[in-house]
Amino acid sequence: MNEIRLLFRKDILILINNLKLILKNPLRLLPYAGILIYILFMYYLRLRNRGEDMQSQEMPELDMNSIPEVNFAMQNIIGGVTVLALAFLIYQLFRATKKNVSFFKMADVNLLFTAPVKPENILIYYMARSILPSLGGAIIFVVYASSQAIDTYDLNVGNFIFLILSVALFFFIVSPIKFLVYTLNTKYDVIEHIRTGVIVLAAILSGIIIIPGLLAEKFWQGMFAWISSPWFDFFPIVGWSRGIASYLSHDNVILSMGFIALYGIAYFVILKLVIRFAGYYYEDVLEATKSNEEKLEKVKGKKQVGESSYSLNTKKKLALPDFGTGAKAFYWRNYVHSSRQDFHPLFGLYSLIMVGIGIVLAVLSLFEWFSHYFLYVYLLMMLFIYFFAGIGRANVGDLKKPFFILVPASWASKFWNMIKLDILQIGLFCLALIIPSVLIAGLNRYIIPVFLFATIEVYLVGFGINIIPQISLDEGWDRKLIKPFMIGGIVLFGFIPSLAFSILAFIASKQFVWALFGGTFGMFFVAAILMHVTLDVLKRLEFKDV
Repeated sequence: MNEIRLLFRKDILILINNLKLILKNPLRLLPYAGILIYILFMYYLRLRNRGEDMQSQEMPELDMNSIPEVNFAMQNIIGGVTVLALAFLIYQLFRATKKNVSFFKMADVNLLFTAPVKPENILIYYMARSILPSLGGAIIFVVYASSQAIDTYDLNVGNFIFLILSVALFFFIVSPIKFLVYTLNTKYDVIEHIRTGVIVLAAILSGIIIIPGLLAEKFWQGMFAWISSPWFDFFPIVGWSRGIASYLSHDNVILSMGFIALYGIAYFVILKLVIRFAGYYYEDVLEATKSNEEKLEKVKGKKQVGESSYSLNTKKKLALPDFGTGAKAFYWRNYVHSSRQDFHPLFGLYSLIMVGIGIVLAVLSLFEWFSHYFLYVYLLMMLFIYFFAGIGRANVGDLKKPFFILVPASWASKFWNMIKLDILQIGLFCLALIIPSVLIAGLNRYIIPVFLFATIEVYLVGFGINIIPQISLDEGWDRKLIKPFMIGGIVLFGFIPSLAFSILAFIASKQFVWALFGGTFGMFFVAAILMHVTLDVLKRLEFKDV
């Protein structure tokens, strides 16, 4: 107990020192003050709108013989939030099979791990202390979210407390579970069994959504029928948090406190298991602690961020097929790099997230929660993202190196294999995004091929803007001066005419598909010219000092 008290006293002294630093420079509080003012302003607007709505509302006539109907809007809101929480939990469990979690910093590693303190007491204290960041984040999230919903729900102190606890306990319990998973794997090498269990759980939860949707008259009416029902409140972690937050609707303190007690029991069991199986865990958390510290330094700008900073599998063991010889070596090189960047070289996590956002927008537009224009705006955002992805292509400097020139193949073959993986990735992403989005939202099916061609075109335009100055000019200042002029010329003579043609097509047809076709048709000539210039410049490459 004395050791725990000393650790607590150490953190109190650190807190006091941080408060003194803030008092020496109060300007640090300006961003937080801005956030607070924004939230208070949103509260003011929402409460004023609620007062106006209450004055304009009339009491509806009650029909005693009417049959209560299912509130599909509320069911889908509850189900959607539950699915997001389940996806986060499944992802964290799967991630725990690859990487350990750490509750420490390098200062703790250097001082506490060498101190005459029991490892169990250090772990117990730091694991319990990890609730503070979760609690702080939950307070900020709930306060902001309530500012958006204060005109719909009457939120009192009790509602705030239970909402904050539901969010805080959910994020708090995830880290001890991840630590336990990694500990069990370290001691018993059960990583494959745990990973299989996580995949099976994900499949079962997907079935809970898909099966009721297929049985219902309309898929969107039944997809959340089971997962949003009250019995799902007893599902571990996600259901418990939902049960605590449900105090907002039933005002039953005992029921919500019961779910909080389940969290307490689960944490006690996890803690006992961790203490039982962790042993001397110092070596297990050292790598994770160092990795977290390096990320913080990169965020602060103390270290240069490289291409591999956002890689998910930098230490992944690869077993790649034989792609062949000649120009295919460039495709193989990009394939290896992409394999280390994400869990699959052709379709990774970030693509999956962007596809998921697009499908969610399509589903919400189907429910008529908002117009299809939100989905259209998202598709246009994807075009801009891939345009800047082409401009930011990092390895074009390799074109001046001897291995590119000496490969016995035609220049067109070399260029194609250099961009082949990018085209495949773009094609798979576009098809995965646009096909379900169009079918779910009931859009014009011609959007599918037009969006695919448009995305490839804007990427090639951005790639051409990047590659032509890089390989045709030797001086760095020349490249920096020429690229803005190229972008300005393409915007003036390419984007603006295409945009004008697109606007005219939309005015004439009142349909997004023809507006997209107009812009795609106009950009086709820009992309073709840039690719022709790129091939012409490639043929003139010579050996140069790099």
